[in-house]
Amino acid sequence: MTSKQTIFDKKPKPFVKWVGGKRQLLKQFRENNLYPKNFNPEVNTYYEPFVGGGAVFFELIPQKSVLSDLNSELVKTYNVIKKDPESLIKSLKKHKHNKEYFLKIRSRNTLKLSDLEIASRFIYLNRTAFNGMYRVNKQGKYNVPFGSHKNPMICDEENIRLVSKILKKVSIKNQDYVKVLDCAKKGDFIYFDPPYYPVSKTASFTSYTANSFLESEQEQLRDAFIKLHEKGCYVMLSNSDTSFIEGLYKNIKGVKIKKVHAGRAINSNGAKRGKVSEIVVINY
Repeated sequence: MTSKQTIFDKKPKPFVKWVGGKRQLLKQFRENNLYPKNFNPEVNTYYEPFVGGGAVFFELIPQKSVLSDLNSELVKTYNVIKKDPESLIKSLKKHKHNKEYFLKIRSRNTLKLSDLEIASRFIYLNRTAFNGMYRVNKQGKYNVPFGSHKNPMICDEENIRLVSKILKKVSIKNQDYVKVLDCAKKGDFIYFDPPYYPVSKTASFTSYTANSFLESEQEQLRDAFIKLHEKGCYVMLSNSDTSFIEGLYKNIKGVKIKKVHAGRAINSNGAKRGKVSEIVVINY
């Protein structure tokens, strides 16, 4: 990437932990030249349609960006940080760290909460729940248990203000990834980081929203990748290193499959955590 990025005394970082988050892979992405060198962020737009924690966005800080996700609470949190960081900081400071209070906050009906209250609850639960996971049941209700953190940083004031500054000119939308097909043009850069295809029948973790993301959804995403590729967009996609995912992309002309290694820690059994291989698909 060529860029005249704004220089920050300190770079913002993702304000939530996210299962499958890319912070630990950023160094490998850079060292393996997995970002498009010819993407011009002064002219073209960066899209991240499964934004999650947004680690790649916060690493690159493209001048023109569109972030989106199907998780409405996450998107509302991004927008509250963007528009009203001081009110959010004030709200976060009121939270308590104990199981009884956690369960009370977790049980709140988000339909009756303001966007500010949703954002405060979202960050609080993320910081205090088990492993910082976000998971919902089929009714769309957050169901992660209380974590074992002794002294979690519920309110990172400095980072929230940094994130707010970065987001001021960024469009953040609650929408399906397919919408990028209507907007992206030649020269734009799209990074797909979808819910990963499970490496085994017992390893499925696709509950970022109440909807699953399995074979047919992965095939539809592959089709979107091809359409963007044919448009002349730069496209990068992360997923699990499985024969199914590799098979979806291996015979597309002009598309390369690279591998990186990440430490994953969502297994409750610590002995089953460790380095796993992941696929990165690029068309440049």
